[in-house]
Amino acid sequence: MSQEILLLSGPNLDELGIRSPEIYGYETLEQHVIRFERLASEAGFSVRHLQSNFEGDLIEAVHAARAQSVAIVLNAGALTHSSWALADALSSFEGVKVEVHLSNPAARESFRHLSTLAGVVNGTIAGFGAVSYELAVQAVRRLVDGRQG
Repeated sequence: MSQEILLLSGPNLDELGIRSPEIYGYETLEQHVIRFERLASEAGFSVRHLQSNFEGDLIEAVHAARAQSVAIVLNAGALTHSSWALADALSSFEGVKVEVHLSNPAARESFRHLSTLAGVVNGTIAGFGAVSYELAVQAVRRLVDGRQG
């Protein structure tokens, strides 16, 4: 039986491929999700994906994940830099938590240097474009395997 990864995509990620492709690339969110699902399946995981432009939807998904997911992979978009509420929700999730960014926030505008999530996730993968999601699957697999024995 496969274990579930909750893949969360925050505000404006539904605009991938259209919005600032010079920063985020030309791939759509759907293309990223399909690749993530394939790689996760190969690693023995199922995936439930939610994209929302609304902070509360993401928080409620994190709450629901406590009962059904072994890991959360999260690209919170701009909420990364402002959502203490999302950080609080993530802090109550006991599974693996990986923050993902297509671009490198530390190399961009100064307001992007703060991550309200960094202190409550296992780690952050940033700046590798589409490969960031691939690395997140590898991180989840290794961290979950490590917790299981």
